Order: sequence, then structure tokens, then C-alpha cells
Amino acid sequence: MKKLIQTLLIISIMFLAAPNLVLADQYPDKVVEKLGNGLANAVTGVVEIPKTITIVGNRDGVIHGMTIGFLTGIANAVGRSLSGAFDIATFLIPTTSFVKPAYIWDDFSRETTFVEARMR
Repeated sequence: MKKLIQTLLIISIMFLAAPNLVLADQYPDKVVEKLGNGLANAVTGVVEIPKTITIVGNRDGVIHGMTIGFLTGIANAVGRSLSGAFDIATFLIPTTSFVKPAYIWDDFSRETTFVEARMR
């Protein structure tokens, strides 16, 4: 009976470890990608201000761009920079970015949105 329990325990441990072994080869790439994303977002967060001024100005007019766009740009800059700092601090845990688009230069004509982070 003791031998059977040991065998079942070993088999169950192998089944639990198998999915992690499959994903283990992707882990370093995800960690490096998250660290790079975090560094880029922490540094380029301030670029959100002119980006948002331009987007809002083109959509709603110059006055809205200089007022609403400026204030929204400041909020987006703080959000992108904090998201980058969070990604740097937690780069060992592979999650998606809070910021969409992930990099500010990915789609410069698209407004920045913030979403819920998920495990990769």
C-alpha cells in the first residue's frame, strides 16, 4: 500500500510539473520583454503629453487639444511612467502591460488606454 501511494504521488507530481516544463523555455524571453517594456515606458511617459495634445487637437480642435489634451496627456504620462516602473519592479512575473499600445511608438495616432494586466 505504501509503495502504491508513493507511485501515485510521483505520477501526480510529474503531471503537475509537465505544463511548467513546457513553458519554461519561453520564460526568459517574456522576462526580458517585460523589463524592456518597463524601461521604455518609464522613460518615454512624458511623450504622452504632445501625443495626446495632437490627437485631441486633430479630433476636437486646437482649444480642446491645448486644454483637455494637455491635462489628459499629463494623466497618461503619469500612468505610462508608473506602469513602466511597475513592470520594472515585477519583471520576474510575466504579465501583460497595463498600457495599450504597449510602446508609445507602436501606434502614435492611437489614444492610450489602460487595461487590466494578465498573466502571459
